Amino acid sequence: MAALAAITPERLFASPTPLWQASFAEVEAATAGPQLSGSWKLLLLGDGSPTRHLQLLTGCPVEVEVIAMTRLSGPAAGAPLEVAELEHPLLHRQVWLNCGPNTLGWAESWWNQREAEAHLRDRNQPIWRSLTSGRTELFREVDGLAQVSAPWLEARFDRPGPFWSRHYRFFRQGRELTVIREVFSPLLEAWLGTALAPAADG
Repeated sequence: MAALAAITPERLFASPTPLWQASFAEVEAATAGPQLSGSWKLLLLGDGSPTRHLQLLTGCPVEVEVIAMTRLSGPAAGAPLEVAELEHPLLHRQVWLNCGPNTLGWAESWWNQREAEAHLRDRNQPIWRSLTSGRTELFREVDGLAQVSAPWLEARFDRPGPFWSRHYRFFRQGRELTVIREVFSPLLEAWLGTALAPAADG
């Protein structure tokens, strides 16, 4: 299987540490992230495709740079709680999201191995494009919002943390396909404006 050919577990990064995270109830009620500006709320809490958003903002196609994809032999350390709902055996995948010369995001995803073999036929293609290539219906549910930090994120983004992050699930016909966590570079403020909403007077 081509998508699983290059498995390099030694290259996987440890999942970044959440410094703050909203509750699921806040995310579900769309009240999470009151400190965010409107444009960043749409990016982080909306149910649209982030790779499509990045392309629309920058005018550059998103190029997926695969860091690693490996089979998990035990619990998924640092993973969102929703990963526990996936059927084993699991695969863990990490990528950088590049637009032209800029790295604008990092993502990791957890998959049931059978689902990965069915949907990740081109490992360098954005997940959204892979899952919708047959024009079949897909549902995205945003489950978490957080700020995270990691030295390797600071090095690649060339910016100090913390960084805004979210995680969500894809469903097809009510069945969970994957859990995805994304972290976005502050460089996106060049297109979206500042991430923080102006403080209220008084």
